[in-house]
Amino acid sequence: MTTSENALNWFEISVADINRARKFYEAIFGIEMEQQNMMGMEMAFFPYDPGSGKASGALCKSGMHKPGTDGVKLYLNGNPDLADALGKVEAAGGAIVMPKTKISDDIGYMAFFSDTEGNVVALHSQS
Repeated sequence: MTTSENALNWFEISVADINRARKFYEAIFGIEMEQQNMMGMEMAFFPYDPGSGKASGALCKSGMHKPGTDGVKLYLNGNPDLADALGKVEAAGGAIVMPKTKISDDIGYMAFFSDTEGNVVALHSQS
């Protein structure tokens, strides 16, 4: 890895119920997620642009994917203002764990929420 490459290429959010989780993430981000079975896993994909070099990921259900609050913390893109997605979390069945909080003028803001599967996920935005 070099400084000109993304530190993150791909992420997978573990889920117990792929349909419930997909509905949750589609609701808070206003997106549609393509769902398919691949290599013995049920997956729902976040929007992506193949070949662009931009990182993306998927919701995954398999024997290797166990949702929980103590796993790796991902910061999903909440730009332009993470308050938009965070404001939809509770109505979609999740819970706010840490409200929108300023990190610094240069870095922006962060927040944590728990999804319908029990994962604690973070949001980041510049404003």
